Amino acid sequence: MNRTINYEISESEAGLRVEQYLKRKGYSSQNLAAIKRMPESILVNGVHYYMRQTLASSDRLTVHITETKCSEKIPPVKLPLDIIYEDEDIIVINKPAGMPIHPSLNNYYNTLANALAWYYQEQNKPFIFRCCNRLDRDTSGLTVVAKHLVSAGILSAMTGRREVHREYLAITAGHVTPESGTINAPLGRKSGTIIERTVDWEAGEPAVTHYQLVSSNERHSLIALKLETGRTHQIRIHMKYLGYPLIGDYLYNPDMSCIGRQALHSHRLSFPHPITGKIMDFQASLPADMQAVL
Repeated sequence: MNRTINYEISESEAGLRVEQYLKRKGYSSQNLAAIKRMPESILVNGVHYYMRQTLASSDRLTVHITETKCSEKIPPVKLPLDIIYEDEDIIVINKPAGMPIHPSLNNYYNTLANALAWYYQEQNKPFIFRCCNRLDRDTSGLTVVAKHLVSAGILSAMTGRREVHREYLAITAGHVTPESGTINAPLGRKSGTIIERTVDWEAGEPAVTHYQLVSSNERHSLIALKLETGRTHQIRIHMKYLGYPLIGDYLYNPDMSCIGRQALHSHRLSFPHPITGKIMDFQASLPADMQAVL
């Protein structure tokens, strides 16, 4: 993937070294080390610069990112992609339920990564898979994939600072009471299994979920959820802990009478753009199988 990014140096930024300036823009030390090894990667006013050289006011700093390798062990497969947004730095996709994010032993040719590998192969572009908010196989909805190492590094850092905001919609069993609240219960691995997680007050990692009832009928509730943390199976376990498990959840509430997968959808995703800083805000409506339950 080739990407050229231009910056105009302001008076307040004059005197900074190139590496200092780029770190302020969110470039990690690993990013800078990789960029150093790329051909003609740093230009100032069209002239090659080293990372330790100093910038002046009104300078035009150009960063050339050149990636030629592809992700290994991700065979390209022609699969449908619902692309919500794409630019030179990120791609936002509305993932269907039943599609894993990346290949594994039993899911080698049916994943989002396979589909994106095909998508870029058709454009004769190299592809390295860098998904920034991974969803469970049976969770539908929005996910963002970085298109080069810098956008990936900045998005990862923003996630750590909780600047990537995620809102989910879920259908639970019963009428959720109280109708809004915060679940603050640490999560850890369940003894005897490598897949399941559980509330673990002694050794679990902090996990916080905010929820709000949207609507309900005689049997089910539609709730909106916002995450402060992104632990594995966090929503599924927290709602079960509250006493209102997600329907269709084969691990934590295997009631498949109304839907064949956990009724969980990544509905909204917002974050500052990793390069421009502009606030990006995306929404994906409830899929048909969840609408049918309601």
